[in-house]
Amino acid sequence: MTTNDTSGRLDEAFERLHACGPERLGRLSNHAPMVVESLAARGRAGAVHRWLDRYQDRLEEFPAPVSPITDADWRDALGDIRRAADWVAFFARALADHPWRDVLAAWWPRLLPGLYGAATHPVIRVGHAVRALEAEENAPRLAELAHALGYWAARHRPVSGVTVLPGAPTAAASLDAVPAVHTRSRAFPDRLAVVRALPGWAADVTDPDTARTRLTELVRAATHRYTTHGHGEETMLVHAATAPNAVLRTLDALPRGLWAPSLHAAWTASAAVTAMYAPAEPVDYVPPARLSAEEVVDRALAHGDEHVIKLTDTALDVGDQRALDAASRAVDLSRPLV
Repeated sequence: MTTNDTSGRLDEAFERLHACGPERLGRLSNHAPMVVESLAARGRAGAVHRWLDRYQDRLEEFPAPVSPITDADWRDALGDIRRAADWVAFFARALADHPWRDVLAAWWPRLLPGLYGAATHPVIRVGHAVRALEAEENAPRLAELAHALGYWAARHRPVSGVTVLPGAPTAAASLDAVPAVHTRSRAFPDRLAVVRALPGWAADVTDPDTARTRLTELVRAATHRYTTHGHGEETMLVHAATAPNAVLRTLDALPRGLWAPSLHAAWTASAAVTAMYAPAEPVDYVPPARLSAEEVVDRALAHGDEHVIKLTDTALDVGDQRALDAASRAVDLSRPLV
């Protein structure tokens, strides 16, 4: 039994979505669980099912299981998308037997090195699931965390062999220092493979509170940067902000000893996405109007694109006018959901 209409609509949406797989066409992430959580968190629970109806054609059936994953053999299945259903079942069992924060704490350091798989969508989905659970713990939300962690394990992809270049004192300046990479392929894994050097930033941070402060700085800098650089790739550059924000949202559910490693992984993800989709030149952006937070959410919902809604959600976390301008920029650049 849910406690209110808002939570009830979100939980119904999660139940509806858990019959669907984490991807479609073998490579495109299912964004619906992240979007419906964003809408509910921003006071738009009444729009959740209407938005899902618009997105319905982009959903595929849940994949068939292969064989159960166990505590003894999980390493063999890590990063194998064919085992997505097996991973979801594995985490469903774990969450039935243990408190969700304990499961998250045990698996976060195992999964963190592979944060870069599936264009960072799995960790973003985890961040949304954690926020939902912190608002209310129930069966649909625990199931959503199982699906999110299972997707992360199935798409686990480490990044290694990246040369560390000189950085800058601030996140914004360090993002500006990221060298662009070029490849003819539009595929995220191919682009990620040619990222061989990134500036270092906050690499010496070990204190948990400092890590939180720096991670907050990174989310703000990447969100602001979208206003001037989002035209490089209007969809993919959203993740330079939403991936570290997912990590930031999860910190309070994690042991403090994991906060600094989380910052370092989030920086690498944001910097890599910045390198992969950097435009030739930044542009000045003047929003069509100075919109309030409420107006920005309304505009994003009317537009409907999943990345626009998620960037708007992150912009509201940042909370300043330039972040709201970034959300408006995403609406201007992106193709509406029809």
